[in-house]
Amino acid sequence: MSTKTRNTRQMTSLVLSVLLIATSINVHAENKHHKPRNHHTDYARVTNVDPVYKTVSHRIPEQSCWIETSYEPVYRGHQPGTPMILGTLIGGAIGNKLGHSNTNKKVGAVAGAILGGSIASDINHKNNNHTVAHDQEVCDTVYRTEYEELLVGYDVSYRYHDRHYTSRMNEHPGKRIKVEVAVRPVYY
Repeated sequence: MSTKTRNTRQMTSLVLSVLLIATSINVHAENKHHKPRNHHTDYARVTNVDPVYKTVSHRIPEQSCWIETSYEPVYRGHQPGTPMILGTLIGGAIGNKLGHSNTNKKVGAVAGAILGGSIASDINHKNNNHTVAHDQEVCDTVYRTEYEELLVGYDVSYRYHDRHYTSRMNEHPGKRIKVEVAVRPVYY
């Protein structure tokens, strides 16, 4: 047997195998969706329908803004030392005049110099510094919660052959619903 004949037979065998597998899968799929003869559909009378709701919350941002004023000190540059020197000398002279004895005059001069220098420094500081107001918008986000009722389905009561049943359904069924009935013998 030639190589060409052998290849042709192998190819034919492969094609037949694929067709056989595809046919068996198709037959199996048809049987799977085929309902047995003891199943049929009928209609049942709806006796009650209650809508079912679910509460859903939503967080909603609300932004509120306002103007805040802040004060910032501004320095006017170099602070001269002359007022402090003058304050120290004047304070020392006054302290020296108030003292009665030599020791008291020295103590008074030192105390007066310190007090005069401090007063001069305070005055110089007040004259050379001031504050500037800055307005700035400040915002804050606060969340409030809103609730919403969403319809998620219906609890349906229905009657079939004098028996009551209930089911949850996605849509309102109307006055009757289609039911599937399966009949099987009971074995004892």
